[in-house]
This record gives sequence, structure tokens and C-alpha cells, in this order.
Amino acid sequence: MPIITEKELRPEYDVIVVGSGAGGGQSAYTLTMNGVKVLMLEAGRNYDPATETAMFQTASQMPLRGMSTREKPFGFADATVDGGWEVPNEPYTQANDKPADKFWWWRARMLGGRTNHWGRISLRNGAYDFKPYSRDGLGFDWPIAYEDVAPYYDKVEMLVGVYGSNEGLENTPDSPNGTLLPPPKARAGELYFKKHVAKLGIPVVPIHRAVLSTRQDHENFPRRIFPHNPTAQKLTADSMKARAACFWATDCGRGCSIRANYQSTTVHLPPALASGNLDILCDAHAREVILNDQGKAAGILYIDKRTGQERLVKARAVILAASSGETARILLNSRSKRPEGVANSSGLVGKYIMDTVGAGLGGRVPAFENLPVHNEDGAGAHVYVPWWLYQQQHAGKLDFARGYHIEFATGRLAPNLSVAGPAGPGYGKAFKEELRRTYGSFVGFSGRGEMIPNKDSFCELDPVVKDKWGIPVLRFHWKWSSHELNQAAHMQRTFKEMIEAAGGTPGVPTTGEKAIKPGGFIIHEVGGGIMGADRAKAVTNSWNQCWDIPNLLLNDGSAFASNADKNPTLTIMALAWRACDHLIDEMRKGNL
Repeated sequence: MPIITEKELRPEYDVIVVGSGAGGGQSAYTLTMNGVKVLMLEAGRNYDPATETAMFQTASQMPLRGMSTREKPFGFADATVDGGWEVPNEPYTQANDKPADKFWWWRARMLGGRTNHWGRISLRNGAYDFKPYSRDGLGFDWPIAYEDVAPYYDKVEMLVGVYGSNEGLENTPDSPNGTLLPPPKARAGELYFKKHVAKLGIPVVPIHRAVLSTRQDHENFPRRIFPHNPTAQKLTADSMKARAACFWATDCGRGCSIRANYQSTTVHLPPALASGNLDILCDAHAREVILNDQGKAAGILYIDKRTGQERLVKARAVILAASSGETARILLNSRSKRPEGVANSSGLVGKYIMDTVGAGLGGRVPAFENLPVHNEDGAGAHVYVPWWLYQQQHAGKLDFARGYHIEFATGRLAPNLSVAGPAGPGYGKAFKEELRRTYGSFVGFSGRGEMIPNKDSFCELDPVVKDKWGIPVLRFHWKWSSHELNQAAHMQRTFKEMIEAAGGTPGVPTTGEKAIKPGGFIIHEVGGGIMGADRAKAVTNSWNQCWDIPNLLLNDGSAFASNADKNPTLTIMALAWRACDHLIDEMRKGNL
């Protein structure tokens, strides 16, 4: 993938995009397909999935047999490089030493960002999710509705390739016919649970995931995405033709050298580069947004991480898509003209940071013991449980206000030596026989739920600590409300009931405080630049533009006014596409 050097930079660009993940990649793609000259700044190194993905190595062929380390918390083969919970030379701090009040900040310092590593679950927000305050009086309404975003969900699904099905469920939107790819078949364990939890009123349906179950329709999809842009149609079609369908043989978290799953590096950036309208500069650590004398964004001051030198690049407009935390840090550090940072007249930059509520519970199902060996390859779980208790919740019958979805883990996963039954831990013939008998009988369920934004969860600049390049780092404040704690407890009780309904023996549910994962642990942080109709109560407007600086856009999760139980990546891309369409229109009109 061609990457430029500083010597090849243009004197000025139409748009600078900071970040190369879902929001940054989508922004660069949308703009370049429309002839806009774009510079992308990536704080990490170049990364090429075609040559760097460990597609076929077994655990026995990897260091430490692929196990997790401090540097590689998701295992040796995980796609994330030079990043994780800790990034060398780039610390962050906590305002509170209590474990429950700490925020875990995951960063990927590499081209493509988190899109190289993520689970690729791609769920649309529903109508309720854009108007939560109107429904229960908590949090904030978005200044847009589902109908405003739906056309962009359609485009993103066709572009990146999302498989799934239309089920006609409440607040779980369907896609237009012909948009989704066919879902893979459910596995034996998934079908077994679907049958047995039906008596609990719990629906089990195919999940939506950004993986090509079949080749994309490169004839019709590009025309549907760009009906009046033949150049974009050709570039998109050529990129789609270069992607292969998944053959279900490796973990998506490793990345994909055949481009079967969605990564910014394999879907957004190739056609954008082929347009000739995109320059990418890696190891460029954005420090601040530079303003001109009229108070508009004029460029980015960044650090060349290889030399430590500061550089300035100029543009007509700037898009921050560096992740909500990093975007807040850049805005707060942009103090050359405004001591409070740019776009912060509301005082809300960095405020209302949110993550996804996470809790899990596992168990054993005797019906799965001694199963004959069979092929269970696939792309993670092929089914999930969408939130099914909207009406009970709306009627006040639950002690928490927002819902969650359930993700599955069944099948012949690697044997767990610590729970091998009465023979384990141990060794010898009895131990091996016990492992063989119970192999495949362990199941696990994970809840992924909505967090309501609260004033006690935010980030700010640490007054003392700086990174290697002298830039103040973020300090996080975090607090779960009773809604999230009660939701986590409800998750565990539900998982217990599901395992028992299948004739299994579940683990023991605990309290919400003990069950809930730490803030940031699910790696779904959003907020910090929330969208709103009132500039005094929001950072961005309905087009992701900063109220104070209309030619400065926040195209990552920053602008989220709420964080639904649906994974945020699909919505990040849909909003970024919508925002860039508006930006292009404003630039053509001469308004920016």
C-alpha cells in the first residue's frame, strides 16, 4: 500500500482526516470518490494485512502457543500491533485508584486502527436508540432520527459486506432486500439453544457481521451506492472484485489477507488510494487543530514520531476520527488560541464518555459431551439474541432502563484445563479421558448492553503527565450508574436460565458490581463530543460539525449522544458517510 513521506506532502489539501479506522477510512473513501483531495494522518505505523496476517498458523506454531501477553492481550496472532491497553510512550492516567472507577483505554497504533482487530458485529441502531430521552426521560435524544441514517446504513452494508437476515423485530431494523449477504448456517450448539430458550420467550436469530459469506455483487452494488458517479462505481467495483468470500478457517481478529472481512485497510483505503486523491502519512501523531484568523480550522500540527519534529499541514477542512478519547485529547490540547481547547464553548469536550456494558456467564451442557468430531469453523458466533424486553422495560417492570443483546460461545473450543471435572487439574489417563468427554460441552454467554451517559464519566487533560513528545495525556473519570449495574446482574440471571433450560449446569451469578466489566473493557468508547440541537448543550450538530467551527468534523464515535446495545462501528461509518456528503455539498457551495 503506497504511503507518502513528508517530502511528498502537498502545500494544502481540501480535507485532512486524522485517523484511519472506521470513521477515518469511511471519510477518506467518501471524499476521494467525489474528487476531494485528502491527507490522512495516522499516528501508528503502516500495516498491510495481505503480508502481515497470520492466517493459517496453529497455536503450536506461535510463540507461547499463541497465548496472551501484556503486549498482546488478545493473543499473539491478534492483528493489533503497537497498541492495546498500554501504548509505549503514550500513557494515560486515572482520577481514582478504585478499580471500579477506572477506565481501560484500548488504542491501536497502526493503519486501519481497531478495524483490523474488531469482532465485526454490525447492528443498526433502531428508532428508539436515536430518541432514548423521549422514551424514558434519561440521557439525551439525538438531533437526528433513524430515517436520516437508514440510507447510509444501506450504503455501508453494501460497501463493506454484511451478512445477516431480516427478522422484523422491534427496534432491530431490517435492511432493504438484496443489501445483506446470506448468513452462514447456525452450528449444532446454537441450534440446540435456540430450541430450548424459545420456552423462555428469548429469540435467537442470525447475527449481522461484516464478513463476506459470498462474493459481493460488484455489478449492482456500486451503482446503488453511487448512482450518478461512474468513476466511483468503477473504483468500488474493482475493489469488490479483489475481495474473496470467507472460507471459515481462521479467526477474524487476526485480520484477513484475502479481504473477506471488513477492515479499513482492505475495504476503504484501496479504492481511495486508487482514485489518486488520497495521501497517507503514517507515524504522524496529531497534536492540535490549528485555527486561522477567522476562527476556522486551517490544519493540523503533528509530531513526526520518528524524528520528534513538529510539522504543520494545511487544509480547507479538518476531520477528527482518531477514536473518541484521542479526538477529545486533540481538541483539549488545541490551546494556542483558546485556553479551553477548540470547539469547547459548551464545556462539553471530553464529557459523557460511554462504553458498552459487559458481563458474562458460562456453564456445561451434558448433551454436548462425547459429540463426534465435526466441522464447526465459522466467523465467531453465527447467531445472537437481540434485546427482547422493550415493552416490559417501557412499562417500568425492570430495574434498569436500557437493554442488551447476547452473544454466544458454543462448540469445540480449546479444552479448558482448569475445569476438566473431577479428574482435573491433573495428568495421566483419567485426566485425558475426562478432557475428551467434556470437550465441546462448555458454553458461554456475553451480554452487551447500553450505558446511559452520566456526568461522572469523562476525560480531561492531566495537569502533570505528558507523553514522550511533551503532549498532555488524558485523565479518565468513570462511574457506572445503578442502571448499568442492575443490567449486568440481569444478564447473569438470564444466562443462568438459558443454560438450565438446555439441561446444563451454569456458573453462579453474582452481583452487578462484581459481574460488570470495567469501563472501556469492551472497547466501544464513544462520546466526548456529543451531538445535539442546542449548541450550548452539545459539541457537534446533526452533521458531525463542531458548533463552534463548522469546517471541523468529528467522524468517529465522539458525536454519539447515546451508546445503544448495538456495536457502534456500523453507525460510526454511516454517520461519517452522511457527514462527508454534507461537507462536500457545503464545500461546493463555498460555505466552508
